[in-house]
Amino acid sequence: MTIRERLEGEEQRLAPYAVRAASSRGRRYPDSPHPYRTVFQRDRDKVVHTPAFRRLAYKTQVFLNFEGDTYRTRLTHTLEATQIARTIARALRLNEDLTEAISLAHDLGHPPFGHAGEEALDALVREAGDDQGFEHNWHSLRLVDELEGRHPAYRGLNLTWEVREGITKHRFPVDEESLAIFEATSYPSLEAQVADIADAVAYSCHDVDDALQAGLLPAQGLSLLSLWSEAIAAVTARYEELRPEHLRGRAVEYLIERLVTDVIRASQQALDASAISDVEEARHFRAPVVRFSSAVEAQVEEVRAFLFQHAYDHYQVMRMREKAQRLLRELFHAYRQSPGQLPAAPQARLAQGISVPRVIADYLAAMTDRYAVDEHRRLFEVDTRLLP
Repeated sequence: MTIRERLEGEEQRLAPYAVRAASSRGRRYPDSPHPYRTVFQRDRDKVVHTPAFRRLAYKTQVFLNFEGDTYRTRLTHTLEATQIARTIARALRLNEDLTEAISLAHDLGHPPFGHAGEEALDALVREAGDDQGFEHNWHSLRLVDELEGRHPAYRGLNLTWEVREGITKHRFPVDEESLAIFEATSYPSLEAQVADIADAVAYSCHDVDDALQAGLLPAQGLSLLSLWSEAIAAVTARYEELRPEHLRGRAVEYLIERLVTDVIRASQQALDASAISDVEEARHFRAPVVRFSSAVEAQVEEVRAFLFQHAYDHYQVMRMREKAQRLLRELFHAYRQSPGQLPAAPQARLAQGISVPRVIADYLAAMTDRYAVDEHRRLFEVDTRLLP
């Protein structure tokens, strides 16, 4: 028995509705089993070793990377979400390795400048005549299926079907044939549902933390949020005196613990009530099984609405969003007007017959915030000190 086979055997301890590595639907291209890693462990490692994953360190979550050294980036968000996802998966006796692989890959397709960049690229691609537009979940799948990887025999990372299903999260572009294989069920695996809700827990909590650090959230309005007031009351009851920055940190920790605990309890109750007995029953169930309780879901929505009003739509954030979108528009139009300005790799894809707008969008989406700013300078600033 190999180490991998022993690890697969140990997965029998998982719940009956958990996905097991030995039962994976497999990869797009045949591959030999690894002697000491399961298929999902291999997928996790493949994702971590991609350039796309490394570039997340310099891509925006909410605040631009160069606005401050301690704000979350797309990479630190991914790591926080993955940690939360593994905790929930372990508590529910789901497959942690699959959950981790999905979580680590879930934001690979994000372009520079966060959702502002995604909105800009979607509009630009559609204006150029491509109705598929740009959507980061779909682009994450395209990255692992086509654009990343160094294998001489095929394109992409050749991930398992289950990880690819989790990456899409069932948010499909219209008429996209490549995603039809994931549309047969109402919902993805429970592991994918865990990755999805862990993402929501992470950004709901750390965006509050970052916005407070940036001074964007009014203390009086924040105190009216039931989750935040509960957190402050719990922390002040435990500690006699705390400096404001320590109070904020302990309150954010409380929020994460509160939401994770609620997800575990509510999801386990849903699993017990539904009597789901296998993986496919979970996929075809009438509603997502991994969830917040209804009371906490309302509180989380209250926090999200507050963040939109006071952080995401704050005039300082809006200014940077407009600058970022303007920068991407100018780069897109410059490349489209003169594709010869694109470097060798995009040029090679153009030679394969891929449309100019799609090649440009893929090239822009791969950029970090800093690279996009530098590329804009190279194209538009007349400065003999700048390299080509």
